[in-house]
Amino acid sequence: MLALPLLAVSLALAPPSPADTITGADVVRMMHGMYAGRWYTTATFTQRTIRPGTPVETWYEALSLPGGLRIDIAPLESRNVLLFRNDSIYQYVGGELKPGRPFVHPLMLLGFDVYALPPERTIAALTALGYDLSKAHTGTWQGRTVWIVGAAAGDSTSSQFWIDQERLVFVRSLGPHPRKPGVQTEVQFNKYVKLGQGWIETEVLQLEGGTVLLTEEYHDVRAEPVPALDPAIFVAGPYRQPGWVKE
Repeated sequence: MLALPLLAVSLALAPPSPADTITGADVVRMMHGMYAGRWYTTATFTQRTIRPGTPVETWYEALSLPGGLRIDIAPLESRNVLLFRNDSIYQYVGGELKPGRPFVHPLMLLGFDVYALPPERTIAALTALGYDLSKAHTGTWQGRTVWIVGAAAGDSTSSQFWIDQERLVFVRSLGPHPRKPGVQTEVQFNKYVKLGQGWIETEVLQLEGGTVLLTEEYHDVRAEPVPALDPAIFVAGPYRQPGWVKE
C-alpha cells in the first residue's frame, strides 16, 4: 500500500467538522486510509436477485480486489456468467465467451476497489466517470451523517455519491439517467455487516424515478474463503466452473 501523508491519516481517524473545507478527493483518501492493508481482498456470497414481475434469480458472486467480480447465474449448468475485470465487462452464454467491452463499474469502485487501489487511481477513475470531486458537503442518510460528494448543498440532480462519515463506506448514489432525460437513477447500499476487518452491504436497491427496479439480497457472505478462490475464474478465457459454489 502507498504511504499516506500524515494529514490524510489523521482525517481518516477523525473526520473534519462540517466547518472545515473538504473535497471529494479528501473523502476518497480517508476511505482508503481507514482500511489500508486491512480490508478483505476476496469474498463470496449468494445473492437473491429480485425484479418486479419476474421470477427471483439466484446469483453466485465472487470478488477479487481490485478489479475482479464474477457472477454465475443459477443454475450452474447454464454456464451463464458476467465477469467484470480491470475496467472491462465480459459475458459467457452457455459457456461461450462473448467479446468484452470497456466498462468501469462505479459500484465496484466505490464499494470495494477504493480500499485496494492507490487513492489517486480511484480519484482519477471517479473523475472520468463524471463526478466533480471538488464538491463535498455534509448531510444525513438513514439517521447517519454522510459526506455527499459531487454536488453542492441542495443539489439533488448532479451525479453524486454518499459516504458514511463514521464507517467510511458507500451508502448511496444519485445521478441523471444516461438514456432517459429527466429521470433520476439511485443506488443504495443498505444493511451493512462486518466482514473481516471491513464491511459489506447485504442489500442493494436500484431505483429509477423513485421506483425500485432491482433488489439484491446477500446471503452466506464470506471473506477470504477457504479454500482460496482460483484466480483463473477471473480471467476472460475458456469457461471454468466457479469451484467455490455448492449448489
